[in-house]
Amino acid sequence: MGKATGFLEYERMNNIDVPVKERVKNFKEFHLPLSDKERMEQGARCMDCGVPFCQSAMRLKGMVTGCPLHNLIPEWNDALYHGHAEHALSRLIKTSNFPEFTGRVCPALCEKACINGEHGDAVTVHDNELYIIEKAFEQGYIKPRIPMVRSGKRVAVVGSGPAGLAAADELNHRGHSVTVYERDDRIGGLLMYGIPNMKLDKSVIKRRRKLMEDEGVSFITGVNVGRDIPADELMRDYDAVILACGAKQARSLKGADLDKISGIYYAVDFLKSTTKSLIDREDGIGDRSVSDFMSGKDFISAKGKNVVVVGGGDTGNDCIGTVIRHGCKSVTALEMMPEPPKDRTEGNPWPEWPKVLKTDYGHEEAIELFGHDPRIYETTVKDYITDKKGNLKKIVTSKVAFEGRNMKLVEGSEQEIPCDLLLIAAGFTGCESYTAEAFGVELTERNVIKTTQDSYHTSKERIFTAGDMHRGQSLVVWAIAEGRACAAEADEYLMGFTNIRVS
Repeated sequence: MGKATGFLEYERMNNIDVPVKERVKNFKEFHLPLSDKERMEQGARCMDCGVPFCQSAMRLKGMVTGCPLHNLIPEWNDALYHGHAEHALSRLIKTSNFPEFTGRVCPALCEKACINGEHGDAVTVHDNELYIIEKAFEQGYIKPRIPMVRSGKRVAVVGSGPAGLAAADELNHRGHSVTVYERDDRIGGLLMYGIPNMKLDKSVIKRRRKLMEDEGVSFITGVNVGRDIPADELMRDYDAVILACGAKQARSLKGADLDKISGIYYAVDFLKSTTKSLIDREDGIGDRSVSDFMSGKDFISAKGKNVVVVGGGDTGNDCIGTVIRHGCKSVTALEMMPEPPKDRTEGNPWPEWPKVLKTDYGHEEAIELFGHDPRIYETTVKDYITDKKGNLKKIVTSKVAFEGRNMKLVEGSEQEIPCDLLLIAAGFTGCESYTAEAFGVELTERNVIKTTQDSYHTSKERIFTAGDMHRGQSLVVWAIAEGRACAAEADEYLMGFTNIRVS
């Protein structure tokens, strides 16, 4: 371990956040790194436990705690503390393809399992990881790793989210020729268009794409497989196909008719419109300028509007942070579930996932700017009030109560809330099925691609699947883990054995 008494000598220090009133003026990342000395001291807090739960991905009471990638966390924390930056990198990328993504957007399952967190503050694993990978790019340690021998096998990956990218990365380094197809104009899936710039600057994705291209991966964007290109064409031209199209079929709300009521949008469409507008300006596409962004001509604008966000997950929080940067008049967040406790209950001990109240950056910004927490718990939308032109003006909310798994509205609890813009961030109901149908693969009752247990091979020969399209809506870190495991199974199918490391 780095320092036997490190966890006693050094207190936890997170990266420093730009003050709220300053950061909401733009869409830039707002976490400022610590000094090299301070970050090394944070690495020293790692105890190198005899049983490091941080890298375990244990399932306790139906919840996972610890890293799904089984990152070698004590090893690279030790190297970090001793100043061995290149060795820390080698241990980090042994299990993780894209630490620059997870170091920004992962909810840090590793930290929730850190033994220092049982009675104190967990090690800053998340920030340490980001420091190691960014320092590696800065110092030039990251160089293209071009396979010396090619297998002669060709693999098509449909979808360029974290699962598809991880599968492509692994299979390319194994020596296969990999082509990634993406229906959007830029790669990244929800990394690109589902996560706002202030949380994940898109230059990070562009940098990774350039590296993967230098290593031999081909990307084809703006092509919708199953519609623009028939499935038969890929099956004819490639030795294996991996479907990693995500679970992008958004869950709606009762009565929320997006065609008849103007002012209701799915969160992913809203977030994409902002991100695309910003990146198009940065890339000089069209007659646009950054200063003209707030005109709202080419994106769904929340400027001057009363906004209601339905859904209490990460996407809902990202919507709050985004509408604040637009200059909204007010923002309210509705959550159907009860407010979680601020501290662990006796029935939720370490190292289980802590079911406690999480106040994320969007909530913090709303609290400081509007003077109150935007969240209203145990509440849903009951009705919609529009003007004569069908423009949304108000919503009627209702308290809810649960009887087992069944939810009912509480009579007499209705309230009207001003609402010009309603954003639905209520999760997803599985994949958009047309790609699966084009390839003739089976879907489960959860509307994800069917495979046998612990396998990524579909019901069709030569076709594999990974990520949210396989497991349902989940985290980026799980998508990367799935992409790696899927690549190993596809590689074994192609070559008769595999040396791709899964865990």
